Amino acid sequence: MTTALWVNAHPRTASLNGRLTAAGVQALSSRGDVLRSDLYAQDFDPVLRERDLGDLAGTPGTLAEQLGEAHARGQLPADVRAEQAKLAAAELLVLQFPLWWYGPPAVLKGWFDRVFTAGFALGDVDPSTGLPLRYGDGGLTGRRALLVVTAGEDARSIGPRGISGDLESLLFPLTHGTLWYVGIETLGLHVVHDADGLDADGVQHEVDRLRRRLDGIADEPARPFRRLRDGDYPARALRPDLAPGRTDLAIHRAAG
Repeated sequence: MTTALWVNAHPRTASLNGRLTAAGVQALSSRGDVLRSDLYAQDFDPVLRERDLGDLAGTPGTLAEQLGEAHARGQLPADVRAEQAKLAAAELLVLQFPLWWYGPPAVLKGWFDRVFTAGFALGDVDPSTGLPLRYGDGGLTGRRALLVVTAGEDARSIGPRGISGDLESLLFPLTHGTLWYVGIETLGLHVVHDADGLDADGVQHEVDRLRRRLDGIADEPARPFRRLRDGDYPARALRPDLAPGRTDLAIHRAAG
């Protein structure tokens, strides 16, 4: 790793998320450059607005295509262009956030809405097939992502048979539908359970555990999600001979 981007989506610097961010940035800084996006501290606007379209604001057309044209013209808002520049320079993306209502905070969702535009994160076409490059290919191919998630629930309730739903499945829209869609490989989740009840020793334990994880991050294998271009989805659905009879989300892993 030479450059990482650490995106923190928690409103309090003195929170557990803030402690983990500070420790993580320090740990990665010994291995390369670490860029930061503290979405609350920088008052990042998560709402995609008409003005994001530059000169195309108010004109008819498909929003995604117009955002791509605004990107090509250099007319995206300055805050979006700044985030895109950081992400373009990074090889590792770390997303640090609390689990709120079984998903990331709205500010992080809005970061994706505004930053992952056509022309930057997606929109290229495979010249040999004429199909869009996605699910394993895309504008951000060659990058890896680590999700550092704090959850108020224990490992059982958000585990594979938990009442709140399996965390892997809850975050599938992010790991697969957002990151893998644009070519970013994801590493295994880094989850802090019972985050609201940790005492000082518990917080220190989690800080140390994250540091140890980051020490070996360069050697970790990514999730083996299936690539669209490999032919496993000939009609946009998984071939019937692969994981036959199953409908769980794990079928989208190559080893599933």
